Amino acid sequence: MSPAGGPSPALGSGPRALRSGLRLPPPPGKELRPGPGRGGRMAGCEGFGYVQGLAQDYLRHVLRGPRPARPGRVSRLLRDVASAVQQDAERTLQPFLDGLDVASVEAARAVFLTVVREEFEDGVVNWGRLVTVFALEGILTKKLLRERRAPNRDRDQDQDPDGQDLDEDTSEEISHFVAEFITSQAGDWIRQNGGWEHGFVQKFEARPGWPAFLGAAAKVLLCVLGQLH
Repeated sequence: MSPAGGPSPALGSGPRALRSGLRLPPPPGKELRPGPGRGGRMAGCEGFGYVQGLAQDYLRHVLRGPRPARPGRVSRLLRDVASAVQQDAERTLQPFLDGLDVASVEAARAVFLTVVREEFEDGVVNWGRLVTVFALEGILTKKLLRERRAPNRDRDQDQDPDGQDLDEDTSEEISHFVAEFITSQAGDWIRQNGGWEHGFVQKFEARPGWPAFLGAAAKVLLCVLGQLH
C-alpha cells in the first residue's frame, strides 16, 4: 500500500528529545471553521486545515487543556465518539500500551502510520474508522507525555496523569500527520459522503446505536495495535 503523507522514520530509530515547557496553544474563540487548505490541499470541511483543527481540538479534550466555550457540533460530537473508542482501547490494551515506546513525536508518528496504514489497507473507509484515527492520536499523545514525565515521576506523582500540557509545536506536528493521513487517505470519500458537518454529524448525532456501529471499527484498531508486539 502506498504511504500517506511524507516518509516516516523507522520504528526502531532513536528518539530525539522534545523541548520542555509543554503548553497547549490557546483555543480559538469561536467554533472551528474550514481552513483555506495548504500546499494545494482541498479547502472546505474536507480540507487539511479543517481536519487539523479537529485534531488539535481533540488533543485539548484528551489532555484537558483550554477549549472553546462553545465548540461546534462536529468537535463536540467527535470528542464524545472518539473518547469512547480511546477509553475502550486503553482499558483493553493497557499492559501492551505500557510497554509501547513512544518517547518522541517521531516515534509517535511512526507507530501512528504503521497502525493506520494497516487498518486502512483493505481500502474500506467509513466514519467509524475515521473516528479511530483520532482515538489513536489521543492514545499516542498521552503515552508520549507520560514518557516525557517519567524522570520526574516522584515529583509529579500527585498530578492528574491526563491533565497535561502540550506545547504549540508538538501539537502542530501531531495534528499535522493526523490530518495529512485523513485528507490523503479519505478526503474524496469524506466529500462524497456529506463532509464532516453533514455526513459525520448525521451518522452519530441523536443516534443511540452509535456505540454498536463503532464497535466494529474499534475492533480493527485493537487488532492492529495488538499486533505491534
